[in-house]
Amino acid sequence: METILIKAVQLILSLSLLVLIHEFGHFIFARIFKVRVEKFYLFFDPWFSLFKFKPKNSDTEYGIGWLPLGGYCKISGMIDESMDKAQMAQPPQPYEFRSKPAGQRLLIMTAGVIFNFLLALFIYSMVLFYWGDTYIPLKNVTYGMEYSSTFKNIGFQDGDILLKADTTTLERFDENCLRQVVNARTVTVLRDGDEVAIAIPADMMQRLLRDNEGFARCRVPMIINEVQSQSAIEAGLQKGDRITGVNEVSVIATSDVSNELYANRGKNVRIDIVRNGQQLSVNAPIDSLGHIGILTGNNPNLIYETVTVKYNFFGSFPAGIKLGVNTLKGYVNDMKYVFTKEGAKSVGGFGAIGNLFPASWNWRIFWERTAFLSIILAFMNILPIPALDGGHVMFLLYEVVTRRKPGDKFLEYAQIAGMIILFSLLIFANGNDLLRFFSR
Repeated sequence: METILIKAVQLILSLSLLVLIHEFGHFIFARIFKVRVEKFYLFFDPWFSLFKFKPKNSDTEYGIGWLPLGGYCKISGMIDESMDKAQMAQPPQPYEFRSKPAGQRLLIMTAGVIFNFLLALFIYSMVLFYWGDTYIPLKNVTYGMEYSSTFKNIGFQDGDILLKADTTTLERFDENCLRQVVNARTVTVLRDGDEVAIAIPADMMQRLLRDNEGFARCRVPMIINEVQSQSAIEAGLQKGDRITGVNEVSVIATSDVSNELYANRGKNVRIDIVRNGQQLSVNAPIDSLGHIGILTGNNPNLIYETVTVKYNFFGSFPAGIKLGVNTLKGYVNDMKYVFTKEGAKSVGGFGAIGNLFPASWNWRIFWERTAFLSIILAFMNILPIPALDGGHVMFLLYEVVTRRKPGDKFLEYAQIAGMIILFSLLIFANGNDLLRFFSR
């Protein structure tokens, strides 16, 4: 329950910030062009609001709604989610959106997307400035990787060290590495000292989405962090011991040790360890669940040598911009898989978004996830779907090109159709979350 609460708080805080920045973009450009903004709300307020106030001599009511599905900026003289038909039936006023030139209206409508993208670039820059960029070069992962069954089925083996995707050297293990691997024709790995080429099927991403088992993770040895049970203490196990064998079977990685312990559950077996460079053996009992009463650490950053790139304040901005642009390119490239059967099943709603955040509070991860969501929000909003900013932009571009403004009635129907599409997608995405939850 505590884990869910921590993730929920991070999700709400992150989305609230992104919605405020997005709507502020619309708000500030509307005010620049002297367009009246009637409401500026965080969350939606059907029937009632949790909080609202209207400053003296201001046309704008500010508030917080009770339905945490976003927010809105109600601009006078504009057909939007408020569906204020009464206002649109009146003669246009100079302060209304519909009375302004198409170029100004276009800037007002794109401002939210622009602000979200700029926010992502700023956050990435500040993360790099404050924490730097720390990663493990793949060449340093000397124990190799542990691969999902999806990748083992095409020829990968646990312990393989990733070297190249086609002719491109793989430098670090991240989302970009996965994209390089699945889009390559051949991936080269180092296996037992030899380079081995593995052919990648053209539908590798679809297989990955279908099996939902992930790609791989760094292989790490089992090193004891804490000895908990009395039996383990009596056996002579100590903090810092690295387990290298179970019941005369040589083991390398944490998963190997766990498998052997489970296979010998309920027995008293020989445990081979390395302590301060010396090879030792102890006899220890394994309980019925395959445990020997120890806690281990499996953080690759504590096992392998990392590289940290530091940035000064001004140097962080080019690096942050590059990171943001590459993130956007990767996300846009991945969108093509949404229109496949496997990709559609992987679409998620608030549950999937919440799971992007860790179970314990980590400010760096929080800001990185917030920047990523800001890019997603910007991209999704610019899609040419009526009811989204991109839908309004589409009709404005039509007006600029043809010099003919779409009729208010047409825009009303388009807005309704767009809202139906969005609510359908919302139900579908969150329905996928529920199916995944109950199928565990």
